[in-house]
Amino acid sequence: MELSTLALFVPACFALNMAPGPNNLLSISNATRYGFRQACTAGAGRLLAFGGMIALASAGLAAVLHTSELLFYGIKTVGAAYLFYLAFQLWRAAPGAEAESAMPSVGLMQLARQEFLVAAGNPKAILIFTAFLPQFVNPAQPMALQFAVLGALFLALEMAAIAIYAWMGTRLRGWFAQPRGKRIFNRSCAGLLASAGLGLLLSRRT
Repeated sequence: MELSTLALFVPACFALNMAPGPNNLLSISNATRYGFRQACTAGAGRLLAFGGMIALASAGLAAVLHTSELLFYGIKTVGAAYLFYLAFQLWRAAPGAEAESAMPSVGLMQLARQEFLVAAGNPKAILIFTAFLPQFVNPAQPMALQFAVLGALFLALEMAAIAIYAWMGTRLRGWFAQPRGKRIFNRSCAGLLASAGLGLLLSRRT
């Protein structure tokens, strides 16, 4: 690929990666509750979901979402319901249960599964890949290779975004060291996740 294309793609892509959303909020929450390493490792679930979406976009299968209203609304309803579930769990979380000694009991697979389900439950993400990545693809060159390069760059930048948001979470962890602060933070995150779920539920295909 041409360097001029990549010079345009990288900053535009990183802006998408850094945009506040349910997954990035989840990284902050996980880092605050379980630590930087746990939050970053759990991000592998998100990367797996996004990798699958990029593969769908490159194969042209994401176009099904444009034509199948039932599929689109089915996916987004399940995704919104899961966000509401996470919000409910955070709202009910007991601050005292999140002490350092309790952290190892939370499995990485559980956190990674949360990241995967939040990402996979948003059909808008597939449509973003369908609309965004092709803008940087040259039809005169091999399409599969270009999608592979752009997809790999997107995932690498997404990993950087995960680390940045997790780092932000570790800073908040120090600020909310007291049970009252933890409760306020948990319920703030719960409110934002519920708002994201409502936004997803009310979203329409474009």
